[in-house]
Amino acid sequence: MPRFSVIVPAYQVQAYLPACLESVLSQSYDDLELIVVDDRSPDACGEIADEFAARDSRVRVVRRIRNEGLGSARNAGIAEATGDYLVFLDGDDTLTRHALRSIADRLKETGEPDVLVHGHALVPWTGEIVPDPFAGVLTEQGPAPFRLEDRPGLLRVRASAWNKVCRREFVGDGGFAFPPGRHTDLPWTYPVLMAAESIATLERVCVHHRQRSVPALSGRADFDVLDQYDRVFGYVDTRPELAQWRPVLFRRMVDDLWAVFSGRGRLPRDTRAEFLRRARDHYRAHRTPGHPAPVGSRLRHTTIRLNLYRTHRALKAGQLLGRRIARPTVRLATALRAAALRLHYRVQLRLPVRADRALFAAYGGRGHGCNPGALEEAFRTLAPHIRTAWVAAPEHHHTIPTATRRITPDTAAYWTALARSKYLVHNTDFDHRLVKRPGQVLVQTHHGTPLKHMGLDLQERPAAARDMDFAALLRGVGQWDYVLSPNRHASLTWERVHPGRYTVLPYGQPRNDVFQRATSEDVRRLRESLGVPEGTVAILYAPTHRDYRRTQHLRLDLERLLRRLGPGYVVLARAHHRHGGPLVPVPTPRVIDVSDHPSVESLCLASDALVTDYSSLMFDYAGLDRPIVIHADDREAFEAARGTYVDLRSFAPGAIARSEDELIDIFASGHWRGSRSTQLRSAFRERFCPYDDGRAAERVVRHVVLGEPQSPPVIPPTERHPVPSAAAAAGRAPLTSVPRPATGENTVRETPLTETL
Repeated sequence: MPRFSVIVPAYQVQAYLPACLESVLSQSYDDLELIVVDDRSPDACGEIADEFAARDSRVRVVRRIRNEGLGSARNAGIAEATGDYLVFLDGDDTLTRHALRSIADRLKETGEPDVLVHGHALVPWTGEIVPDPFAGVLTEQGPAPFRLEDRPGLLRVRASAWNKVCRREFVGDGGFAFPPGRHTDLPWTYPVLMAAESIATLERVCVHHRQRSVPALSGRADFDVLDQYDRVFGYVDTRPELAQWRPVLFRRMVDDLWAVFSGRGRLPRDTRAEFLRRARDHYRAHRTPGHPAPVGSRLRHTTIRLNLYRTHRALKAGQLLGRRIARPTVRLATALRAAALRLHYRVQLRLPVRADRALFAAYGGRGHGCNPGALEEAFRTLAPHIRTAWVAAPEHHHTIPTATRRITPDTAAYWTALARSKYLVHNTDFDHRLVKRPGQVLVQTHHGTPLKHMGLDLQERPAAARDMDFAALLRGVGQWDYVLSPNRHASLTWERVHPGRYTVLPYGQPRNDVFQRATSEDVRRLRESLGVPEGTVAILYAPTHRDYRRTQHLRLDLERLLRRLGPGYVVLARAHHRHGGPLVPVPTPRVIDVSDHPSVESLCLASDALVTDYSSLMFDYAGLDRPIVIHADDREAFEAARGTYVDLRSFAPGAIARSEDELIDIFASGHWRGSRSTQLRSAFRERFCPYDDGRAAERVVRHVVLGEPQSPPVIPPTERHPVPSAAAAAGRAPLTSVPRPATGENTVRETPLTETL
């Protein structure tokens, strides 16, 4: 008897079925049977299923005499299943890597519950991964298993079969089956959850559910939702003990009916009035007196309850007319505002430059931080006669110190500060409309040591350059007065890829000064604020952006990594600022997403080791003298699309993993903090962190503002003492009992140190 029976109905999904079946058969947990139900599909689904069955004995094909729909196909699969638990997948869905392993572990951990509800993500035609907005309901914190009364919020999770795993005996004893119809999941999901004696949750995303453009179904296909809710309430009405769920189910019904009625393209125009009329009848039939509609959804309740079809049409027409009127009005207002700001800027350019003003910004309007942030603090400390201001979007104003003026981009205050501040400091570039004035000093700090190709070197790399205007780039470079450099490699690179008449200041990275000034108490407070459990090793995972990919995917299975390493490890997951969102859609207590944390330096201090790929953060982290591990599983693709200046294979800051298994082996074996990794890091640090002694910002301010170019002197790397990591300070790191792969199987190549250097 297998542990899992994975049931996959197949109908007109020939383009996606191979990936679906492969995602099941390639699972690291292989105690399963895969039942493919060919629902009389007119395409090649049957042949594809036969091919998989011929090569893997775990695959069985069930053929239907005629096409009877999704629900009937699932029932046929249930009848053939022999596993302990039933797993449902649509033919165009896929299981995520190691999903069944995570499900099996959670089932064992929670005592074999009747139902396990796990995480999922949607995959629209764009290919991006869209997390479930109700994923927080699946938290694993608290007692488990439980009953629905203990976690009624589960009814808000999508009512689908493919985000639940059900014990087969429970399904059989309860007589649960899928009815015919398009919305067959509704009368399956709600009765199963209400009847289950034990339920557990798994936060991990286990299924990617594809949302694809398909030919329009019958114009009345969505009317089926009405009949399905009749079945749901019929189930409740025959069991008085479930009466408490009527109000909740009623609200869910109204939400689903409204989604069908108001959804674009869901109903043909000539059927909308009839649908709303029938929806009104269902509203009256299933409404529970004494339970008013929620405030936020009273409009939809009123529209359905009173069958206000004409009123709804009039409101929609009014909204459409309003939008048509508003668009040209907004465009005109925007144009007038832009013209007024241009005029204001021209006036300000005629006024004197103020020698006691300095304007700072980072990453085009993000919060206070990076090198400009460290310099802004140094300005206030060493040159208190200069008033500082920071440009940031309103949502980042909370990161700006109270002593610093907050300025919103593209406002009158912004253009005034840009025209009249003597010192302009940025780590990318100010507005392209900036007119550099005599007497103004523009300091370009950059944001790290260049590892990836930059500037003019991107001319032959269109995937990375995109639509970069190289002429505009050079015009911007022509306005720079000073460029900060953390090492000789950076100085030579910047001068070549950003040719200009500026002065290079080889003074180090101001943002890394905190590494030398922080104390063990600072580290403790940072870890506590991030939720890092005491006594654990915190791995900072910070991958860079992939120019050759339109959508950015997580390249590591962090849950599997932590499961293999044991409870003594946690991961701080940090997305690149171009990622556009969290790196981990559904964080867990051991995978903490810190993408929106304002200070990457604080994250470095809070961690015990860095795992990255081609991020320049490795150069900063080397100044902390803490372990660095490179995970480079797509080196050839990255080199072809972007290119790198430093060959990490010949000059690495630590151990290099070419796969996820190698990365696990590096940590399991202790190689990540071994003597060879320490030697590699020491050589890397000496080459790329010669000036990061904690006084880089001071040297910049004394040179640029106070006219003292020779002070203070640089402390050699061998004489610096950065704050130790929490694990190092405690004199220990958790040992693991992870078995290392056999020789020749996913092992790290032990290159002699001399060869590596």
